[in-house]
Amino acid sequence: MESRSFLKSWGADYVAEGVVNFRLWAPGQERVTLRLAGVDHIMRRSDEGWFELQVSHVEPGSEYHYVLADGMAVPDPASRAQKADVNGPSLVIDPTRYEWQNRQWKGRPWEETVVYEMHIGTFTPEGTFKAAMAKLPYLAELGVTMIEVLPLSQFGGNRGWGYDGVLLYAPHSAYGTPDDFKAFVDAAHGYGLSVVLDIVLNHFGPEGNYLPLLAPAFFHKERMTPWGPGIAYDVDAVRRYMAEAPFYWLKEYFLDGLRFDAIDQIQDTSEKHILVEIAERIRAAAPNRYIHLTTEDSRNVTFLHPRDEHGAVPLFTGEWNDDFHNAVHVLATGETQAYYQDFAAETEKLLARILTEGFAYQGEVSPQTGEPRGVNSAGQPPVAFVDFIQNHDQTGNRAQGERLISLAGEDRTRVLLAMLLFSPHIPLLFMGEEYGETRPFLFFTDFHGDLARAVREGRAKEFAGHGDFEGESVPDPNAQSTFTASKLDWDKPVSAHGKAWLEFTRQLLVRRHQHVVPLLARAGGHSGKVLKTAEGFVAVSWVFPTGTLSLAMNIGEQTQPLPDLPGETIFSWQATASELPQNSIIVRLASGDAA
Repeated sequence: MESRSFLKSWGADYVAEGVVNFRLWAPGQERVTLRLAGVDHIMRRSDEGWFELQVSHVEPGSEYHYVLADGMAVPDPASRAQKADVNGPSLVIDPTRYEWQNRQWKGRPWEETVVYEMHIGTFTPEGTFKAAMAKLPYLAELGVTMIEVLPLSQFGGNRGWGYDGVLLYAPHSAYGTPDDFKAFVDAAHGYGLSVVLDIVLNHFGPEGNYLPLLAPAFFHKERMTPWGPGIAYDVDAVRRYMAEAPFYWLKEYFLDGLRFDAIDQIQDTSEKHILVEIAERIRAAAPNRYIHLTTEDSRNVTFLHPRDEHGAVPLFTGEWNDDFHNAVHVLATGETQAYYQDFAAETEKLLARILTEGFAYQGEVSPQTGEPRGVNSAGQPPVAFVDFIQNHDQTGNRAQGERLISLAGEDRTRVLLAMLLFSPHIPLLFMGEEYGETRPFLFFTDFHGDLARAVREGRAKEFAGHGDFEGESVPDPNAQSTFTASKLDWDKPVSAHGKAWLEFTRQLLVRRHQHVVPLLARAGGHSGKVLKTAEGFVAVSWVFPTGTLSLAMNIGEQTQPLPDLPGETIFSWQATASELPQNSIIVRLASGDAA
Protein backbone atom coordinates (compact mmCIF):
# COMPACT_ATOMS: atom_id res chain seq x y z
CA MET A 1 0.00 0.00 0.00
CA GLU A 2 2.14 2.88 -1.26
CA SER A 3 1.46 6.42 -0.12
CA ARG A 4 0.00 8.06 -3.20
CA SER A 5 -3.08 10.07 -4.07
CA PHE A 6 -6.28 8.39 -2.92
CA LEU A 7 -9.44 9.05 -4.93
CA LYS A 8 -12.41 9.14 -2.58
CA SER A 9 -16.07 8.64 -3.46
CA TRP A 10 -16.73 11.91 -1.60
CA GLY A 11 -14.71 15.11 -1.59
CA ALA A 12 -12.22 17.08 -3.69
CA ASP A 13 -9.57 15.08 -5.56
CA TYR A 14 -6.99 16.01 -8.14
CA VAL A 15 -7.60 13.79 -11.17
CA ALA A 16 -5.01 15.51 -13.37
CA GLU A 17 -2.60 18.45 -13.15
CA GLY A 18 -4.65 21.36 -11.79
CA VAL A 19 -7.93 19.48 -12.37
CA VAL A 20 -10.06 18.74 -9.32
CA ASN A 21 -13.21 16.67 -9.12
CA PHE A 22 -15.66 17.79 -6.38
CA ARG A 23 -18.22 15.23 -5.25
CA LEU A 24 -20.86 15.40 -2.52
CA TRP A 25 -23.80 13.17 -1.59
CA ALA A 26 -26.61 15.48 -0.48
CA PRO A 27 -30.01 13.92 -1.31
CA GLY A 28 -31.57 16.26 1.23
CA GLN A 29 -30.75 19.24 -1.04
CA GLU A 30 -32.15 20.14 -4.45
CA ARG A 31 -29.36 22.57 -5.30
CA VAL A 32 -25.72 22.89 -4.18
CA THR A 33 -23.20 25.48 -5.34
CA LEU A 34 -19.44 25.06 -5.08
CA ARG A 35 -17.84 28.26 -3.81
CA LEU A 36 -14.17 27.89 -4.80
CA ALA A 37 -11.67 30.69 -4.14
CA GLY A 38 -14.59 33.14 -3.95
CA VAL A 39 -16.20 32.05 -7.24
CA ASP A 40 -19.52 30.18 -7.34
CA HIS A 41 -20.06 27.14 -9.60
CA ILE A 42 -23.40 25.32 -9.91
CA MET A 43 -22.96 21.58 -9.34
CA ARG A 44 -24.74 18.84 -11.31
CA ARG A 45 -27.21 16.69 -9.35
CA SER A 46 -27.91 13.01 -10.08
CA ASP A 47 -31.16 11.27 -9.26
CA GLU A 48 -29.42 9.54 -6.34
CA GLY A 49 -28.50 12.86 -4.77
CA TRP A 50 -24.84 13.03 -5.84
CA PHE A 51 -23.58 16.52 -6.70
CA GLU A 52 -20.48 16.63 -8.90
CA LEU A 53 -18.34 19.18 -10.71
CA GLN A 54 -14.88 19.13 -12.30
CA VAL A 55 -12.88 22.37 -12.22
CA SER A 56 -9.57 23.17 -13.95
CA HIS A 57 -6.68 25.41 -12.91
CA VAL A 58 -7.22 24.81 -9.20
CA GLU A 59 -4.29 25.82 -7.00
CA PRO A 60 -3.42 23.61 -4.01
CA GLY A 61 -4.60 25.26 -0.82
CA SER A 62 -7.61 26.89 -2.48
CA GLU A 63 -10.51 27.48 -0.11
CA TYR A 64 -13.94 26.09 -0.85
CA HIS A 65 -17.42 25.69 0.64
CA TYR A 66 -20.60 23.99 -0.47
CA VAL A 67 -23.42 26.56 -0.53
CA LEU A 68 -26.95 25.25 -0.04
CA ALA A 69 -30.13 26.61 -1.60
CA ASP A 70 -30.89 28.77 1.46
CA GLY A 71 -27.45 30.39 1.25
CA MET A 72 -25.89 28.40 4.08
CA ALA A 73 -22.21 27.59 3.44
CA VAL A 74 -20.92 24.28 4.85
CA PRO A 75 -17.52 22.55 4.77
CA ASP A 76 -16.89 19.44 2.72
CA PRO A 77 -17.74 16.35 4.86
CA ALA A 78 -14.79 14.66 3.13
CA SER A 79 -12.46 17.63 3.47
CA ARG A 80 -8.76 16.71 3.39
CA ALA A 81 -7.98 19.79 5.48
CA GLN A 82 -9.67 22.80 7.06
CA LYS A 83 -8.36 26.36 6.94
CA ALA A 84 -9.15 26.71 10.64
CA ASP A 85 -12.18 25.40 12.52
CA VAL A 86 -14.68 22.72 11.65
CA ASN A 87 -17.30 25.19 10.38
CA GLY A 88 -14.98 27.19 8.12
CA PRO A 89 -13.76 26.66 4.58
CA SER A 90 -12.19 23.41 3.44
CA LEU A 91 -8.89 23.39 1.54
CA VAL A 92 -8.05 21.68 -1.72
CA ILE A 93 -5.04 19.46 -1.00
CA ASP A 94 -2.64 17.87 -3.49
CA PRO A 95 -1.49 14.77 -1.57
CA THR A 96 1.33 14.02 -4.03
CA ARG A 97 3.34 17.12 -3.10
CA TYR A 98 4.89 15.66 0.05
CA GLU A 99 8.19 13.86 -0.68
CA TRP A 100 8.54 10.83 1.57
CA GLN A 101 12.04 10.18 2.89
CA ASN A 102 11.42 6.66 4.19
CA ARG A 103 9.28 5.17 1.42
CA GLN A 104 10.98 1.78 1.78
CA TRP A 105 9.65 1.35 5.32
CA LYS A 106 7.72 -1.93 5.65
CA GLY A 107 6.76 -1.74 9.33
CA ARG A 108 7.57 -4.02 12.25
CA PRO A 109 6.24 -7.47 13.20
CA TRP A 110 3.36 -7.41 15.66
CA GLU A 111 5.11 -9.49 18.31
CA GLU A 112 7.71 -6.69 18.72
CA THR A 113 5.04 -4.14 19.53
CA VAL A 114 5.16 -1.90 22.57
CA VAL A 115 2.50 0.78 22.10
CA TYR A 116 2.89 4.39 23.27
CA GLU A 117 -0.50 6.14 23.34
CA MET A 118 -0.18 9.82 22.51
CA HIS A 119 -2.57 12.78 22.47
CA ILE A 120 -0.96 15.34 20.17
CA GLY A 121 -2.48 18.37 21.91
CA THR A 122 -1.12 17.55 25.38
CA PHE A 123 2.02 15.57 24.54
CA THR A 124 4.07 18.78 24.22
CA PRO A 125 3.58 22.39 25.39
CA GLU A 126 2.95 23.44 21.78
CA GLY A 127 0.54 20.60 21.07
CA THR A 128 1.48 20.22 17.40
CA PHE A 129 2.75 17.56 15.02
CA LYS A 130 6.03 19.44 14.63
CA ALA A 131 6.62 19.63 18.38
CA ALA A 132 5.80 15.94 18.79
CA MET A 133 8.24 15.11 16.01
CA ALA A 134 11.07 16.61 18.08
CA LYS A 135 10.40 14.00 20.79
CA LEU A 136 10.77 10.98 18.47
CA PRO A 137 14.43 10.30 19.38
CA TYR A 138 13.37 10.16 23.03
CA LEU A 139 10.68 7.56 22.24
CA ALA A 140 13.03 5.46 20.12
CA GLU A 141 15.62 5.42 22.91
CA LEU A 142 12.92 4.51 25.44
CA GLY A 143 12.28 1.24 23.63
CA VAL A 144 8.69 1.59 22.48
CA THR A 145 8.08 0.46 18.92
CA MET A 146 4.68 1.93 18.03
CA ILE A 147 3.07 5.32 18.55
CA GLU A 148 -0.71 5.22 18.74
CA VAL A 149 -2.13 8.68 18.10
CA LEU A 150 -5.52 9.59 19.52
CA PRO A 151 -8.11 10.50 16.83
CA LEU A 152 -7.16 13.34 14.50
CA SER A 153 -10.30 13.89 12.44
CA GLN A 154 -11.32 17.55 12.65
CA PHE A 155 -13.61 18.22 15.61
CA GLY A 156 -15.37 21.24 17.08
CA GLY A 157 -13.08 23.79 18.76
CA ASN A 158 -9.33 23.59 19.18
CA ARG A 159 -9.18 21.38 22.26
CA GLY A 160 -10.56 17.87 22.68
CA TRP A 161 -9.70 14.19 22.93
CA GLY A 162 -10.62 13.69 19.26
CA TYR A 163 -13.46 11.23 19.71
CA ASP A 164 -16.02 13.83 18.57
CA GLY A 165 -14.64 14.20 15.06
CA VAL A 166 -16.98 15.25 12.26
CA LEU A 167 -14.75 15.59 9.20
CA LEU A 168 -13.32 12.07 9.05
CA TYR A 169 -10.65 12.76 6.40
CA ALA A 170 -9.15 16.01 7.73
CA PRO A 171 -6.34 16.11 10.33
CA HIS A 172 -7.31 18.50 13.12
CA SER A 173 -6.04 21.90 12.02
CA ALA A 174 -4.94 23.02 15.50
CA TYR A 175 -2.24 20.32 15.38
CA GLY A 176 -0.86 21.35 11.99
CA THR A 177 -1.26 20.66 8.29
CA PRO A 178 -1.60 17.32 6.49
CA ASP A 179 2.03 17.62 5.45
CA ASP A 180 3.01 18.20 9.09
CA PHE A 181 1.41 14.90 10.04
CA LYS A 182 3.08 13.17 7.10
CA ALA A 183 6.43 14.57 8.25
CA PHE A 184 5.75 13.22 11.75
CA VAL A 185 4.98 9.72 10.40
CA ASP A 186 7.94 9.87 8.01
CA ALA A 187 10.35 10.87 10.77
CA ALA A 188 8.98 8.18 13.10
CA HIS A 189 9.71 5.56 10.46
CA GLY A 190 13.24 6.89 10.22
CA TYR A 191 13.68 6.12 13.92
CA GLY A 192 12.20 2.62 13.54
CA LEU A 193 8.86 3.58 15.08
CA SER A 194 5.52 2.46 13.66
CA VAL A 195 2.60 4.91 13.77
CA VAL A 196 -1.04 3.88 14.09
CA LEU A 197 -4.10 6.08 14.37
CA ASP A 198 -7.15 5.73 16.58
CA ILE A 199 -10.19 6.09 14.32
CA VAL A 200 -13.86 6.58 15.21
CA LEU A 201 -16.46 5.06 12.88
CA ASN A 202 -19.31 4.72 15.37
CA HIS A 203 -20.61 8.32 15.64
CA PHE A 204 -20.04 11.97 14.73
CA GLY A 205 -19.45 14.82 17.16
CA PRO A 206 -22.07 17.43 18.09
CA GLU A 207 -20.45 20.49 16.44
CA GLY A 208 -19.84 20.88 12.71
CA ASN A 209 -21.80 17.81 11.65
CA TYR A 210 -23.88 18.93 8.67
CA LEU A 211 -24.60 15.43 7.39
CA PRO A 212 -28.19 15.32 8.77
CA LEU A 213 -28.89 18.45 6.72
CA LEU A 214 -27.17 17.21 3.57
CA ALA A 215 -28.25 13.58 3.78
CA PRO A 216 -30.89 12.66 6.38
CA ALA A 217 -30.56 9.02 5.27
CA PHE A 218 -26.98 8.99 6.60
CA PHE A 219 -28.42 8.00 9.98
CA HIS A 220 -30.94 5.45 11.27
CA LYS A 221 -33.01 7.48 13.71
CA GLU A 222 -34.61 4.36 15.17
CA ARG A 223 -31.21 2.86 16.03
CA MET A 224 -29.50 4.81 18.80
CA THR A 225 -25.94 4.82 20.12
CA PRO A 226 -24.77 6.52 23.35
CA TRP A 227 -23.95 9.55 21.19
CA GLY A 228 -27.04 9.82 19.00
CA PRO A 229 -28.67 8.09 15.98
CA GLY A 230 -26.79 5.14 14.51
CA ILE A 231 -24.99 5.44 11.20
CA ALA A 232 -26.71 3.78 8.20
CA TYR A 233 -23.82 1.55 7.13
CA ASP A 234 -26.19 -0.39 4.86
CA VAL A 235 -26.77 2.66 2.61
CA ASP A 236 -24.29 2.62 -0.29
CA ALA A 237 -23.14 6.26 -0.18
CA VAL A 238 -22.78 6.12 3.60
CA ARG A 239 -20.91 2.84 3.45
CA ARG A 240 -18.45 4.31 0.96
CA TYR A 241 -17.78 7.33 3.18
CA MET A 242 -17.21 5.20 6.28
CA ALA A 243 -15.31 2.32 4.67
CA GLU A 244 -12.98 4.52 2.63
CA ALA A 245 -11.91 6.64 5.62
CA PRO A 246 -9.65 4.03 7.28
CA PHE A 247 -8.19 3.00 3.94
CA TYR A 248 -7.54 6.67 3.15
CA TRP A 249 -5.63 7.31 6.39
CA LEU A 250 -3.45 4.26 5.85
CA LYS A 251 -2.65 5.06 2.24
CA GLU A 252 -2.40 8.85 2.35
CA TYR A 253 -0.34 9.01 5.54
CA PHE A 254 1.65 5.79 5.15
CA LEU A 255 0.42 4.62 8.56
CA ASP A 256 1.21 1.22 10.02
CA GLY A 257 -2.26 0.47 11.31
CA LEU A 258 -5.43 1.66 12.97
CA ARG A 259 -7.23 1.24 16.27
CA PHE A 260 -11.03 1.09 15.79
CA ASP A 261 -12.89 2.75 18.66
CA ALA A 262 -15.93 1.17 20.36
CA ILE A 263 -16.84 -1.18 17.53
CA ASP A 264 -19.65 -2.69 19.61
CA GLN A 265 -21.58 0.46 18.62
CA ILE A 266 -21.11 -0.23 14.88
CA GLN A 267 -24.35 -2.01 14.00
CA ASP A 268 -24.46 -3.16 10.40
CA THR A 269 -27.16 -5.41 8.97
CA SER A 270 -25.42 -5.90 5.60
CA GLU A 271 -24.53 -9.39 4.40
CA LYS A 272 -20.87 -8.62 5.06
CA HIS A 273 -20.23 -6.50 8.14
CA ILE A 274 -18.50 -3.22 7.28
CA LEU A 275 -15.61 -4.00 9.65
CA VAL A 276 -14.92 -7.28 7.87
CA GLU A 277 -15.07 -5.48 4.53
CA ILE A 278 -12.63 -2.84 5.76
CA ALA A 279 -10.15 -5.38 7.14
CA GLU A 280 -10.27 -7.58 4.04
CA ARG A 281 -9.71 -4.61 1.76
CA ILE A 282 -6.74 -3.39 3.78
CA ARG A 283 -5.16 -6.87 3.88
CA ALA A 284 -5.56 -7.28 0.13
CA ALA A 285 -4.01 -3.87 -0.57
CA ALA A 286 -0.96 -4.31 1.66
CA PRO A 287 0.33 -7.89 1.35
CA ASN A 288 3.97 -6.87 1.76
CA ARG A 289 3.69 -4.51 4.72
CA TYR A 290 3.13 -5.01 8.42
CA ILE A 291 -0.30 -3.44 8.97
CA HIS A 292 -1.79 -3.82 12.45
CA LEU A 293 -5.51 -3.36 13.09
CA THR A 294 -6.85 -3.39 16.65
CA THR A 295 -10.35 -3.04 18.05
CA GLU A 296 -12.00 -1.78 21.21
CA ASP A 297 -15.08 -3.83 22.03
CA SER A 298 -16.84 -4.22 25.37
CA ARG A 299 -18.38 -7.53 24.26
CA ASN A 300 -15.16 -9.58 24.70
CA VAL A 301 -15.46 -11.23 21.28
CA THR A 302 -12.88 -13.09 19.19
CA PHE A 303 -14.57 -13.61 15.79
CA LEU A 304 -12.87 -10.55 14.30
CA HIS A 305 -9.40 -11.74 15.35
CA PRO A 306 -8.88 -15.16 13.77
CA ARG A 307 -5.54 -16.65 12.73
CA ASP A 308 -5.09 -18.92 9.72
CA GLU A 309 -3.27 -22.26 9.80
CA HIS A 310 0.07 -20.44 9.51
CA GLY A 311 -0.70 -17.95 12.27
CA ALA A 312 -1.28 -15.11 9.81
CA VAL A 313 -3.94 -12.44 10.47
CA PRO A 314 -6.73 -12.27 7.85
CA LEU A 315 -8.77 -9.57 9.64
CA PHE A 316 -7.93 -7.74 12.88
CA THR A 317 -4.68 -8.20 14.74
CA GLY A 318 -5.66 -7.64 18.35
CA GLU A 319 -8.24 -6.43 20.86
CA TRP A 320 -7.89 -3.76 23.54
CA ASN A 321 -8.26 -5.72 26.76
CA ASP A 322 -10.20 -3.61 29.25
CA ASP A 323 -10.56 -6.66 31.49
CA PHE A 324 -6.83 -6.53 32.24
CA HIS A 325 -6.93 -2.86 33.18
CA ASN A 326 -10.06 -3.21 35.28
CA ALA A 327 -8.77 -6.15 37.29
CA VAL A 328 -5.43 -4.42 37.89
CA HIS A 329 -7.18 -1.22 38.90
CA VAL A 330 -9.40 -2.93 41.47
CA LEU A 331 -6.45 -4.89 42.84
CA ALA A 332 -4.30 -1.75 43.10
CA THR A 333 -6.87 0.77 44.38
CA GLY A 334 -9.76 -1.16 45.92
CA GLU A 335 -12.26 0.88 43.85
CA THR A 336 -15.34 -1.14 42.91
CA GLN A 337 -17.82 1.42 41.54
CA ALA A 338 -19.40 1.34 38.06
CA TYR A 339 -17.79 -1.21 35.72
CA TYR A 340 -15.24 -2.12 38.40
CA GLN A 341 -18.10 -4.06 40.07
CA ASP A 342 -17.32 -6.92 37.72
CA PHE A 343 -13.88 -7.32 39.28
CA ALA A 344 -14.68 -6.80 42.95
CA ALA A 345 -14.87 -10.50 43.83
CA GLU A 346 -11.91 -12.88 43.47
CA THR A 347 -9.90 -10.17 41.74
CA GLU A 348 -6.63 -12.12 41.83
CA LYS A 349 -8.25 -15.16 40.17
CA LEU A 350 -9.73 -12.95 37.47
CA LEU A 351 -6.36 -11.31 36.82
CA ALA A 352 -4.66 -14.69 36.63
CA ARG A 353 -7.29 -15.88 34.15
CA ILE A 354 -6.77 -12.76 32.04
CA LEU A 355 -3.01 -13.26 31.93
CA THR A 356 -3.31 -16.93 30.95
CA GLU A 357 -6.48 -16.96 28.80
CA GLY A 358 -7.11 -13.39 27.59
CA PHE A 359 -10.45 -12.29 28.99
CA ALA A 360 -11.82 -12.49 32.53
CA TYR A 361 -15.43 -12.72 31.32
CA GLN A 362 -15.87 -15.53 28.81
CA GLY A 363 -19.65 -15.90 28.94
CA GLU A 364 -20.19 -15.35 32.66
CA VAL A 365 -22.84 -12.92 33.88
CA SER A 366 -21.58 -9.41 34.52
CA PRO A 367 -22.60 -8.16 38.00
CA GLN A 368 -22.80 -4.64 36.59
CA THR A 369 -25.24 -5.38 33.75
CA GLY A 370 -26.78 -8.69 34.81
CA GLU A 371 -26.10 -10.03 31.32
CA PRO A 372 -23.61 -12.65 30.06
CA ARG A 373 -20.49 -11.15 28.49
CA GLY A 374 -17.72 -12.59 26.39
CA VAL A 375 -16.71 -15.85 24.74
CA ASN A 376 -14.02 -18.43 25.39
CA SER A 377 -10.67 -16.77 24.64
CA ALA A 378 -8.14 -19.36 25.83
CA GLY A 379 -7.50 -20.45 22.24
CA GLN A 380 -6.33 -16.99 21.19
CA PRO A 381 -2.57 -16.35 21.03
CA PRO A 382 -1.37 -14.00 23.80
CA VAL A 383 -0.50 -11.33 21.23
CA ALA A 384 -4.20 -11.03 20.32
CA PHE A 385 -4.65 -8.90 23.47
CA VAL A 386 -3.46 -5.33 24.01
CA ASP A 387 -3.06 -4.68 27.74
CA PHE A 388 -2.52 -1.51 29.78
CA ILE A 389 -2.58 -0.42 33.41
CA GLN A 390 -3.74 3.04 32.35
CA ASN A 391 -4.78 4.84 29.17
CA HIS A 392 -6.53 8.03 28.05
CA ASP A 393 -9.98 6.59 28.70
CA GLN A 394 -9.63 5.09 32.14
CA THR A 395 -7.61 8.06 33.38
CA GLY A 396 -9.61 10.83 31.73
CA ASN A 397 -12.98 9.40 32.71
CA ARG A 398 -12.21 9.94 36.37
CA ALA A 399 -13.54 13.14 37.91
CA GLN A 400 -10.00 14.44 38.61
CA GLY A 401 -8.16 12.54 35.88
CA GLU A 402 -5.70 10.92 38.30
CA ARG A 403 -3.08 8.55 36.98
CA LEU A 404 -2.48 5.18 38.62
CA ILE A 405 0.71 6.33 40.33
CA SER A 406 -1.32 8.91 42.26
CA LEU A 407 -3.94 6.35 43.28
CA ALA A 408 -1.86 3.26 44.05
CA GLY A 409 1.53 4.71 45.00
CA GLU A 410 4.91 4.34 43.34
CA ASP A 411 5.95 0.94 44.69
CA ARG A 412 2.75 -0.79 43.68
CA THR A 413 2.72 0.92 40.29
CA ARG A 414 6.28 -0.22 39.55
CA VAL A 415 5.31 -3.84 40.15
CA LEU A 416 2.23 -3.56 37.95
CA LEU A 417 4.23 -1.86 35.19
CA ALA A 418 6.75 -4.72 35.29
CA MET A 419 3.92 -7.27 35.12
CA LEU A 420 2.51 -5.47 32.09
CA LEU A 421 5.81 -5.36 30.24
CA PHE A 422 6.82 -8.98 30.93
CA SER A 423 3.44 -10.46 30.04
CA PRO A 424 3.32 -12.07 26.55
CA HIS A 425 0.32 -9.88 25.73
CA ILE A 426 1.02 -6.70 23.75
CA PRO A 427 1.66 -3.84 26.22
CA LEU A 428 0.51 -0.24 25.90
CA LEU A 429 1.95 2.74 27.80
CA PHE A 430 0.04 5.98 28.20
CA MET A 431 2.20 9.03 27.49
CA GLY A 432 4.18 10.11 30.55
CA GLU A 433 3.76 6.76 32.27
CA GLU A 434 7.36 5.93 31.43
CA TYR A 435 8.78 8.61 33.76
CA GLY A 436 6.12 8.53 36.47
CA GLU A 437 4.02 11.49 35.34
CA THR A 438 1.64 12.66 38.05
CA ARG A 439 -0.14 15.42 36.16
CA PRO A 440 -3.74 14.39 35.45
CA PHE A 441 -5.29 13.67 32.10
CA LEU A 442 -8.70 15.31 32.27
CA PHE A 443 -11.70 15.36 30.00
CA PHE A 444 -11.50 18.62 28.01
CA THR A 445 -13.44 20.22 25.16
CA ASP A 446 -13.69 23.60 23.44
CA PHE A 447 -17.38 24.15 22.92
CA HIS A 448 -19.37 27.35 23.33
CA GLY A 449 -22.87 28.52 24.23
CA ASP A 450 -25.57 25.95 24.90
CA LEU A 451 -23.34 23.04 23.87
CA ALA A 452 -20.64 24.07 26.35
CA ARG A 453 -23.25 24.36 29.09
CA ALA A 454 -24.69 20.94 28.28
CA VAL A 455 -21.26 19.29 28.37
CA ARG A 456 -20.34 21.03 31.64
CA GLU A 457 -23.60 20.08 33.35
CA GLY A 458 -23.52 16.56 31.94
CA ARG A 459 -20.02 15.98 33.25
CA ALA A 460 -20.95 17.21 36.73
CA LYS A 461 -24.12 15.09 36.75
CA GLU A 462 -22.15 12.02 35.67
CA PHE A 463 -20.22 12.02 38.95
CA ALA A 464 -22.97 13.25 41.28
CA GLY A 465 -23.63 10.51 43.83
CA HIS A 466 -21.13 8.31 42.02
CA GLY A 467 -19.51 6.29 44.79
CA ASP A 468 -15.87 7.26 45.28
CA PHE A 469 -16.40 10.54 43.41
CA GLU A 470 -19.17 11.77 45.73
CA GLY A 471 -18.87 15.48 46.44
CA GLU A 472 -15.91 16.07 44.13
CA SER A 473 -15.76 19.30 42.17
CA VAL A 474 -15.48 18.29 38.51
CA PRO A 475 -13.20 20.54 36.42
CA ASP A 476 -15.03 22.46 33.70
CA PRO A 477 -14.26 20.57 30.45
CA ASN A 478 -14.40 23.81 28.46
CA ALA A 479 -11.94 25.75 30.62
CA GLN A 480 -8.53 26.40 29.09
CA SER A 481 -7.04 25.50 32.49
CA THR A 482 -8.46 21.96 32.27
CA PHE A 483 -6.63 21.41 29.00
CA THR A 484 -3.41 23.03 30.21
CA ALA A 485 -3.39 20.95 33.40
CA SER A 486 -3.40 17.80 31.23
CA LYS A 487 -0.18 18.60 29.37
CA LEU A 488 2.88 16.51 30.15
CA ASP A 489 5.51 18.00 32.46
CA TRP A 490 8.73 17.69 30.46
CA ASP A 491 10.79 18.99 33.39
CA LYS A 492 10.04 15.78 35.26
CA PRO A 493 11.93 13.23 33.08
CA VAL A 494 15.12 15.28 33.46
CA SER A 495 14.76 15.49 37.25
CA ALA A 496 16.51 12.92 39.44
CA HIS A 497 13.22 11.23 40.32
CA GLY A 498 11.98 11.21 36.73
CA LYS A 499 15.29 9.87 35.43
CA ALA A 500 15.09 6.96 37.86
CA TRP A 501 11.57 6.07 36.68
CA LEU A 502 12.63 6.43 33.05
CA GLU A 503 15.62 4.16 33.54
CA PHE A 504 13.40 1.60 35.29
CA THR A 505 11.03 1.56 32.29
CA ARG A 506 13.91 1.41 29.81
CA GLN A 507 15.39 -1.61 31.54
CA LEU A 508 12.04 -3.39 31.54
CA LEU A 509 11.72 -2.77 27.81
CA VAL A 510 15.28 -3.88 27.09
CA ARG A 511 14.61 -7.18 28.84
CA ARG A 512 11.21 -7.59 27.20
CA HIS A 513 12.76 -7.23 23.74
CA GLN A 514 15.63 -9.53 24.71
CA HIS A 515 13.73 -12.32 26.44
CA VAL A 516 9.96 -12.15 25.82
CA VAL A 517 9.62 -11.00 22.21
CA PRO A 518 11.55 -14.02 20.78
CA LEU A 519 8.93 -16.31 22.33
CA LEU A 520 5.95 -14.65 20.67
CA ALA A 521 6.18 -15.22 16.92
CA ARG A 522 5.15 -18.86 17.35
CA ALA A 523 3.07 -18.42 20.50
CA GLY A 524 -0.34 -20.03 20.17
CA GLY A 525 -3.44 -20.39 22.28
CA HIS A 526 -3.93 -22.52 25.38
CA SER A 527 -0.40 -21.62 26.48
CA GLY A 528 -1.12 -20.14 29.92
CA LYS A 529 -1.41 -21.79 33.32
CA VAL A 530 -2.39 -20.38 36.70
CA LEU A 531 0.12 -21.46 39.36
CA LYS A 532 -1.25 -19.78 42.48
CA THR A 533 -3.32 -16.85 43.69
CA ALA A 534 -3.69 -15.29 47.12
CA GLU A 535 -4.62 -11.85 48.44
CA GLY A 536 -2.70 -9.40 46.28
CA PHE A 537 -0.67 -12.26 44.80
CA VAL A 538 -0.67 -13.87 41.34
CA ALA A 539 1.69 -16.49 39.87
CA VAL A 540 1.28 -17.69 36.27
CA SER A 541 3.29 -19.31 33.48
CA TRP A 542 3.12 -19.73 29.71
CA VAL A 543 4.55 -22.64 27.75
CA PHE A 544 5.68 -21.73 24.23
CA PRO A 545 7.48 -23.76 21.54
CA THR A 546 10.76 -22.02 22.41
CA GLY A 547 10.50 -21.68 26.17
CA THR A 548 8.48 -21.32 29.35
CA LEU A 549 7.89 -17.86 30.79
CA SER A 550 6.84 -17.58 34.45
CA LEU A 551 5.84 -14.58 36.52
CA ALA A 552 4.92 -14.08 40.16
CA MET A 553 3.99 -10.74 41.70
CA ASN A 554 2.75 -9.63 45.10
CA ILE A 555 1.18 -6.29 46.00
CA GLY A 556 -0.61 -7.73 49.04
CA GLU A 557 0.38 -7.01 52.63
CA GLN A 558 1.41 -10.61 53.41
CA THR A 559 4.74 -12.01 52.28
CA GLN A 560 4.23 -15.01 49.97
CA PRO A 561 6.54 -18.00 49.45
CA LEU A 562 8.15 -18.05 46.03
CA PRO A 563 6.47 -20.69 43.83
CA ASP A 564 8.53 -23.19 41.86
CA LEU A 565 9.27 -21.24 38.69
CA PRO A 566 11.52 -22.99 36.14
CA GLY A 567 14.53 -21.42 34.45
CA GLU A 568 16.72 -18.40 35.00
CA THR A 569 15.61 -15.13 36.56
CA ILE A 570 15.38 -12.43 33.90
CA PHE A 571 13.95 -9.79 36.22
CA SER A 572 13.44 -9.39 39.94
CA TRP A 573 12.22 -6.43 41.96
CA GLN A 574 12.38 -6.57 45.76
CA ALA A 575 12.00 -10.38 45.72
CA THR A 576 14.27 -12.66 47.76
CA ALA A 577 15.54 -16.14 46.92
CA SER A 578 12.55 -17.73 48.61
CA GLU A 579 9.90 -15.07 49.20
CA LEU A 580 7.88 -12.30 47.62
CA PRO A 581 7.32 -9.51 50.13
CA GLN A 582 4.82 -6.72 49.54
CA ASN A 583 5.32 -4.91 46.22
CA SER A 584 7.68 -7.36 44.58
CA ILE A 585 7.86 -9.32 41.33
CA ILE A 586 10.03 -12.00 39.77
CA VAL A 587 10.11 -13.25 36.16
CA ARG A 588 11.86 -16.40 34.99
CA LEU A 589 12.51 -18.00 31.62
CA ALA A 590 13.33 -21.61 30.83
CA SER A 591 14.65 -22.59 27.42
CA GLY A 592 12.65 -24.88 25.14
CA ASP A 593 14.60 -27.92 26.32
CA ALA A 594 14.03 -27.07 29.99
CA ALA A 595 10.35 -26.43 29.34
